[in-house]
Amino acid sequence: MTIRDLMTEPVTACSPDTNLAAAVAIMWNEDCGVLPVVEDGRLTGILTDRDICIALGTRGVPAASILVRDVAMTEVETCAPEWDLHSAMHVMRRAKVRRLPVVDDQGQLKGLIGINDIIRAADRKGDPVDYEEVMNTVKAVSEHRQNKPAAAGGNTAIAAIA
Repeated sequence: MTIRDLMTEPVTACSPDTNLAAAVAIMWNEDCGVLPVVEDGRLTGILTDRDICIALGTRGVPAASILVRDVAMTEVETCAPEWDLHSAMHVMRRAKVRRLPVVDDQGQLKGLIGINDIIRAADRKGDPVDYEEVMNTVKAVSEHRQNKPAAAGGNTAIAAIA
């Protein structure tokens, strides 16, 4: 099973120049907790609802006055559409992330794969998804990180992969 088989597409994204009030509105309307940050079709970062909460809680300014570029993670773990599911789960476990943007070899955003997509796939009959591997992935991404990223604006907490 490849990532292409499970990924969500198309994915709603925002730009680095989107303000946090607009990003929150997008998340609310799309019922999601993450927005890939895209410039000229290329993935440049990722913004989570947690990033927004921490930025707003520590800066004391209105959401409309903070740009996504000042809060979003700019080094992002990714995967490719042709990857197998096991490779993506390995990256999720190692990086302790629940979602991976799916990009092509030019960095163009193609989709998003989340732990929820994997859990749903494991629940379908006949799919070659190992329950134990899925549970190990959920456990690993739920563990606390030893080295936490800098608060509100520390935007390079996750190492990128080639």
